[in-house]
Amino acid sequence: MEILTDFSLKNYNTFGIEAKAKQFVAVHDIADLKTVLEQNKSQKKFILGGGSNMLLTKDIEALVIHIDLKGKKIKQENDDFVWVESQAGENWHEFVLWTINQDFGGLENMSLIPGNVGTTPVQNIGAYGTEIKDTFVSCEAMAIKNQEIRTFSKEECHFGYRESIFKNDVKDQYIITAVVFKLTKRNHKINTSYGDISGELLKNNITNPTLKDVSNAVIAIRKSKLPDPAELGNSGSFFKNPIVLKSDFEKIHQQFPEMRYFDISETEVKVPAGWLIEQAGFKGKRFGDAGIHKNQALVLVNYGKATGQEILNVSKEIQATVFKKFGIHIEAEVNII
Repeated sequence: MEILTDFSLKNYNTFGIEAKAKQFVAVHDIADLKTVLEQNKSQKKFILGGGSNMLLTKDIEALVIHIDLKGKKIKQENDDFVWVESQAGENWHEFVLWTINQDFGGLENMSLIPGNVGTTPVQNIGAYGTEIKDTFVSCEAMAIKNQEIRTFSKEECHFGYRESIFKNDVKDQYIITAVVFKLTKRNHKINTSYGDISGELLKNNITNPTLKDVSNAVIAIRKSKLPDPAELGNSGSFFKNPIVLKSDFEKIHQQFPEMRYFDISETEVKVPAGWLIEQAGFKGKRFGDAGIHKNQALVLVNYGKATGQEILNVSKEIQATVFKKFGIHIEAEVNII
């Protein structure tokens, strides 16, 4: 376990931004993680997972600890359910495919989301009608301060829309090391009602879809809309879909009757941020090497040599224009570093 200095993070963030870490270390087991934390107590630390949900706008003047814990196992099972534990450093999409190959249901709608397992509860990631909280049982996390391992239950995580306790009350206090999911072994709840999944299945003449069919449909849809970070730097959806009070939305909807929305409660609606950005005229626009993807307005991209600050400036211009046009504030989903 070697601590490196002045280390390039270009290959450790999916935007492909060139930024340096003052110090960098990759940890591959719990013992290494404990040792690094114990021996660098007074040092400022930055915890790095898959690098898929952040925008680096500057060098990191800290010890960057890359969580590379690997492994997955079945903890328990019965006739109907299986409890699967994955270490934090496992690639999320590869883990999802592994569960599908075992015919374990629950994660298939979240296929091809970039990043690692350990960061999924932080954001309560979701796609096509499902979120982590739907299958999440618990996670283990190490306290940065004293290296004690704590188990967080689903209730303790305080999940919300792209929210959790790890983004709020205990932010920067814990490192998630493993996550447990409860998945179905039979009587799978196939969810094809959201987005374009049913249309993709129909296109392939699939009327009784399996878990694999749903996963393949999601992968095809995401590939058609979202660029591969290995080919074009991006972090997936850059903005959250804004949640608006119905009382406010009714006034906005009168002015823009074509605006799409989804009821999420008796008092709130969710508006697709991608639609707002596209209507504001940003889809496919380019500002030097920073831009908005031509197929999905929610995705900001690095065409090669954009800096994080340049991408951030584009995002701020989008926010300002959308607010001026619609009176709706859209919030960044990615973490701005």
